[in-house]
Amino acid sequence: MSAVPRTLLIPLIVACALFMENMDATVIATSLPVLAHDLGQEPLILKLALTAYVVGLGVFIPISGWAADRFGARTVFRTAIAVFMTGSLLCAVSSSLAAFVAARFLQGIGGAMMVPVGRIVIFRSVQRTELVKAISFLTIPSQLGPVLGPPLGGFITTYFHWRWIFLINVPISILGMYLAGRYIENWRAEQMQPLDTKGFVLSAVGSTLLMLGLSLIDGELLASQLAFGMCVIGALTLYAYLRHARREPSPLLDLRLLRIPTFRASVLGGSLFRIGLGAVPFLLPLSLQLGLGMSAFHAGTITCASAFGAIFMKAIGTQVLRRFGFRSVLIWNAVLAGLALASYGLFTPSTPYLVMMAVVLLGGFFPSMQFTCLNTMAYADLGDADVSRATSLASVVQQISLGLGVTIGGLAVHFSSHLQGHSTIVAGDFWPAFVVIGLFSMASIPVTRRLPSNAGAMLTGHNPA
Repeated sequence: MSAVPRTLLIPLIVACALFMENMDATVIATSLPVLAHDLGQEPLILKLALTAYVVGLGVFIPISGWAADRFGARTVFRTAIAVFMTGSLLCAVSSSLAAFVAARFLQGIGGAMMVPVGRIVIFRSVQRTELVKAISFLTIPSQLGPVLGPPLGGFITTYFHWRWIFLINVPISILGMYLAGRYIENWRAEQMQPLDTKGFVLSAVGSTLLMLGLSLIDGELLASQLAFGMCVIGALTLYAYLRHARREPSPLLDLRLLRIPTFRASVLGGSLFRIGLGAVPFLLPLSLQLGLGMSAFHAGTITCASAFGAIFMKAIGTQVLRRFGFRSVLIWNAVLAGLALASYGLFTPSTPYLVMMAVVLLGGFFPSMQFTCLNTMAYADLGDADVSRATSLASVVQQISLGLGVTIGGLAVHFSSHLQGHSTIVAGDFWPAFVVIGLFSMASIPVTRRLPSNAGAMLTGHNPA
């Protein structure tokens, strides 16, 4: 291993964590119907498990950088992998919904620390002249996870048992902890910024109560009145955080950054777009299995087509942005992405397999283009001193938006089935949900339309004239 250059070695060590997180986020989706049956629950109720994971991410991402500075990057990185592995083991042995949701939340805590701290490790380990090459190695697992996750999860669920989905994280975790302990230095900050403890508590309690309350508001597990009460308390707590953040000199999440037009469009417009897209990994496998009667494996092979569309976009994304600029691409691509996602609701048992693959491929291409624009544009007008705080704020909003997508998608199917008088979920219950998430993707247009035509031109080289 000592002969391997650090430009390759350090990113590959971090990639162990990134691969687990990306694959775990997609691998479970194709297993939900079988998993729900074994836990004695309806498949739609399992949206709570996906939401719990996202809540764990959203709550703990903001303090990951502070923890690395305080306790050391290597210590926090290895601890995060251990927490994620423990959560995976608990998922594998869970026999009730409550235990499974708690284990997924623990996984989310580990994931919240793994990836951001892993990126810090790379920035501190690799020379700036080699940084682009190092990041390119890191992006490989982020692309492989969504490709391998759905068919692998479907294959394991169809031909073995869903519990093995979580057990495969164990050897990867052990390898990652060993390599990190041997090759990563334990950097600490020389000067520590104080942790905004009050802000952390307010944001954590508020986002957790609001997200879980929305997931339970259908009344299947908890009285709707209690769930609504959780939403109200969560919203009030988040409002208290907003008031606190205005007075705090160094808030946990600095909302003052939203005054920057390109960053505001990226975060607020991106949050609406991600609500639509966040529902897809949950809704699409369910519609293919519960609605069209496919096996988990066949549903996974169709679902992973969106990842190939996303990879293809990366080959032409730079040229498209240089030709049309951020504003035009964000507006028109949101329309195309919304139509592509809504078209999933047109699938029927007679729809040819290759046609579904082609439609899902487009459903990966257009959203990937939108993400590339939103994630890149966020840094267009930021100063160097604002990058860390901006990354924390954007990451938290992104995770909460994706979690809201799962919740809203599940509620749309639930109310669609209820209004049509169906006692069980059928194929006809899904098309209204896909229309809803398509509209959410298009809802980002009013935000991005406010951008000037030359927004982010220094990043794209686009000349509006």
